[in-house]
Amino acid sequence: MHDISHPQNERKPMDFEQLVNDYYQDLYRFGLSLSRAQADACDLVQQTFALWAEKGHQLRNKSKVKSWLFTTLYREFIRGRKRADRFPHLELTEVETELPTTEPNAVSRLEAMDVMDALGQVDETFRVPLSLFFIGNHSYAEIAAIIDVPMGTVMSRISRGKQQLKEILTTMSAIRSEHEVDANRERRVP
Repeated sequence: MHDISHPQNERKPMDFEQLVNDYYQDLYRFGLSLSRAQADACDLVQQTFALWAEKGHQLRNKSKVKSWLFTTLYREFIRGRKRADRFPHLELTEVETELPTTEPNAVSRLEAMDVMDALGQVDETFRVPLSLFFIGNHSYAEIAAIIDVPMGTVMSRISRGKQQLKEILTTMSAIRSEHEVDANRERRVP
């Protein structure tokens, strides 16, 4: 049996397919929380893995793979944002045939999508560290390294982000309850 931390094993290239299997979902959710668009999130993840394929072999400490991937995705998001500011474009409306189909467990996913929608409404300053913390399961120190701010700033932004998220979810819940009450009234009217 080989010890993973053994220096010889540090030089072995990581299995790309396993890397994708291990990190795709978390990277996608993080990308979605940043971009607020499924297609953009997919593009960010693909670009991140493309950069890994190109440069990942340079990473000396394989225990830093997760941080490297999330940092790279975040930097790609920022780079794309700067490019979009310089070269704005109009979004094409999506056609009906491209809409995702509803799955049997859509109700539980709907709740998750509500949370993701709410997360998308949190100010970006707080959304990024909040997403890295909850979606990426990163530590405060890892988040500080990824977004290049002090750890105290990360802690403060996560705290403020949680408060904003709670307020948004509370508002969304109240609106949903009002709609349900209105719908019930309409059903009772003869």
